Amino acid sequence: MFKKLLLSAAVLVSGVVTNNVALAAGNADAGKAKSAVCSACHGVQGISSIAVNPNLAGQVPGYISEQLAAFKSGDRSNAIMAGQVVALTDEDMADLDAYYASLVPNVEVKLTEDDKALAEEGAKIYRGGFAERGISACMSCHGPSGHGIPKNYPRVSAQHKGYLEQSLLDYKKGDRKGYNDIMPSIAFGLSELQIKQLAAYMAGLN
Repeated sequence: MFKKLLLSAAVLVSGVVTNNVALAAGNADAGKAKSAVCSACHGVQGISSIAVNPNLAGQVPGYISEQLAAFKSGDRSNAIMAGQVVALTDEDMADLDAYYASLVPNVEVKLTEDDKALAEEGAKIYRGGFAERGISACMSCHGPSGHGIPKNYPRVSAQHKGYLEQSLLDYKKGDRKGYNDIMPSIAFGLSELQIKQLAAYMAGLN
């Protein structure tokens, strides 16, 4: 199943990236020049080598600039990011957003056998929801392949399992806000095991 999903995603990648560039408000070339500091945590090509840091390559246009603005205003709390965004202008944020949206999210997926077992259960929630708690399918907002919908519904594929799991836990605990508070209410209804299952499944998408 995972091989089929990865093959289908690979066929769509070039079209998705081209569309991202067209939709982005900023200047990707300018964003590349401004991304040197970001690369320390998020990788030179937007692919982080640290599992708890998000990959930024191929993120939907508008999402990164919106999150940077949230860090700057204090709506999102992170000590490292708070320091990084202080001097950023709206133009800087738009340019960084455009740059990362233009990159191909070429992530090598490494799932253990335990991860694959978790992912099989996670697929059921991602694709079919969790009726017992009134939770709709994740793919209704993030898409069948996890590519997201600009700008409010981010790409969740091509991400580290550790980052995805921590993000869902942060939403569950109320430590992170989501668009119109959708994600905190969804994550609150999930068990920690279900969060692990979803993280494993989404990490296997590309």
